[in-house]
Amino acid sequence: MDVGEQDFYIDLLFYHLQLRCFMVIELKRGAFKPEYAGKMNFYCSVVDDVLKHATDAPTIGLILCQTQNAVIAEYALRGVDKPIGVSPFELTRALPTELASSLPTIEQIEQELGSATG
Repeated sequence: MDVGEQDFYIDLLFYHLQLRCFMVIELKRGAFKPEYAGKMNFYCSVVDDVLKHATDAPTIGLILCQTQNAVIAEYALRGVDKPIGVSPFELTRALPTELASSLPTIEQIEQELGSATG
């Protein structure tokens, strides 16, 4: 996003159809740091001002960290008026079996991409 003649990059930006709002997701390696809350507040404010339609709900921010300290997250988010959450995530090497059957294989994705560009 271009803000004040500077470029900023949101990790993931989605629009939730049922909630009718944008969702900003930041992926962080390691532990949660208080400065992540300020950055997320900034991103949510920009999305609300630049992308959000008047009928949309306020943007939701989600910070996904490898580890989370609830006390630090609570202090960092206290006083922030935007809906922002912090949650730990876990990396896995294999797809859960219940998901594997409903997702395309790498070969299917490559074939689809090849036919779309070719």
